[in-house]
Amino acid sequence: MATEPHLSPEQVDTILAAASTGTAWAFEALYRAFVPSVVGYLRAQGAWDPEDLSSEVFLGVFQGLPAFHGGESDFRSFLFCIAHRRVVDDRRRRDRRVVQVSQDQASPEPAPARDTESQAIANLESERVARLCGRLSADQRDVILLRLVADLTLEQTAQALGKSTAAIKALQHRGLQALKNVLRGSADWC
Repeated sequence: MATEPHLSPEQVDTILAAASTGTAWAFEALYRAFVPSVVGYLRAQGAWDPEDLSSEVFLGVFQGLPAFHGGESDFRSFLFCIAHRRVVDDRRRRDRRVVQVSQDQASPEPAPARDTESQAIANLESERVARLCGRLSADQRDVILLRLVADLTLEQTAQALGKSTAAIKALQHRGLQALKNVLRGSADWC
C-alpha cells in the first residue's frame, strides 16, 4: 500500500504515535500529508465544497486518534472511512436543502467563490472525473474511488462500505469494465 509521496510508512507511524498523544506538529503533518488525497476523493465524489468538507473529515480523524491503533495502512483506512461517511452526510444535507429550497421557492445557495487559476484547472480535471464517475452506479463509484483515489485494499474498502469482500470485487470489476467501455466510446456500458 502506497503512502503519500513525501512520507514513508515508518514516518507516518512515528507521526501517528505523536498525534495520539496530542502533539500539535503531528496533527499538522498528518493533515499536510493526506489532505490532497482526501480533497481529491471528496471532489470526485461530487462534494459541494470538498475543501470545507475535508476540514470536517480531519476534525473527525483528530477526535478519534486517541482511540486509534495501527500503522499507516490502518490510518489510511480509518481516514477514508470517515471521509466516506462525511460524503454520505453531505449528500443527505444537500438533499434536505434541495427539498427545503423547492418548498420555500427560494433561490439556491451560490457556490463558494474560486479565484485562482490552479483551482480552475483542478475544476476542469474534476469535471472530467465526475462525468466518468457519473456513468457508474453509486456503489461502483464508491468502490472505484476508495480503491484508486484512497488506495484502500479490498478488505478496507469492504469495511468502509459495510459490504463483503466478494461484493467489492464484483463492484470493482463491473465499474472498471463500465469505465473501459465508456473510454472506448462504447454505448453498451454496464
